[in-house]
Amino acid sequence: MLSPYKVVTIGDAMITMNPISTGPLRFVTHFERKVGGAELNFAIGCARLGLQSRWISLLGKDEFGRVIYNFTRGEGVDMTHVQFVEGYPTSLNFKEIQEDGSGKTFYYRYQSPISTFTTEMMKDEMLEGVALLHLTGVFLAIDPKNVELVQELIQIAKQKNIPISFDPNIRLKLWSIEEARKVYEMIFPDIDILLTGLDEFRLITGKDSEAELENFAAVYNIRDLVIKDGANGSKLYREGMWTRVSSFKVTPVDTVGAGDGFDAGYVYGWLHSYEPDKLLRFANGVGALVTTVSGDNEGLPYFEEVDAFINNELIIER
Repeated sequence: MLSPYKVVTIGDAMITMNPISTGPLRFVTHFERKVGGAELNFAIGCARLGLQSRWISLLGKDEFGRVIYNFTRGEGVDMTHVQFVEGYPTSLNFKEIQEDGSGKTFYYRYQSPISTFTTEMMKDEMLEGVALLHLTGVFLAIDPKNVELVQELIQIAKQKNIPISFDPNIRLKLWSIEEARKVYEMIFPDIDILLTGLDEFRLITGKDSEAELENFAAVYNIRDLVIKDGANGSKLYREGMWTRVSSFKVTPVDTVGAGDGFDAGYVYGWLHSYEPDKLLRFANGVGALVTTVSGDNEGLPYFEEVDAFINNELIIER
């Protein structure tokens, strides 16, 4: 059943080329075409859970742009504010997987369509009737001017009293940690929900103890400080109290997109006023299910699947 809550996110998307065989990329001749992108994964994750989900983006006016557009629209995501751009190719990435399972990702996103976004294109109607705005550090890292775009979107959200969730989602291939810290410090004061990993938080702030986390939340007036810790579960600091919930035991085959899925699950539970322990349990369940399927967003579950899984009614055998 479709939720009355509408969420919005903004970001780039890419065609992901996954190798059919292992080994150095120069020897791989066949690839499987997929669609990926942190914000796109979040939008799809929310839609599958039943939220009204809107994605703001620009795509190349080419065949790959059409692939992304049609795929995302087919997932039930609102594409009203996705436009095609002439002369800017849709971004690509190629994955390399070695025999031992380790890998690399090679990005081809120079002159990405999203780089043509301007503050003049930011409209109030993008956030009309919206219950929550979700942002990530990936979009901020792609192009320096995206910082100004995000700040403009934040101001629109603040005027409309729309809460904001943020996942730093550091991509050090796109910018340095010094650049990231400077931008994040500008963003943190406007964030209501911070969704981050402990290692990521330590990288950004140099802090990791619970006392330091608590002080950080107080300084920036963050309502929910959420630490995602993979197989160790997750924890939430809210109103001076910590809530900790352990992870679900699954056999992961691909962890890509698990953090995006967790974010979608957390936002769903938050909008539906779940109590802290139920909220973390639901988000943990979404993240765990994502890891049981190979691909960027293929494993993002539907609400019924999460509900059955966390209540021990769905057994994962893959």
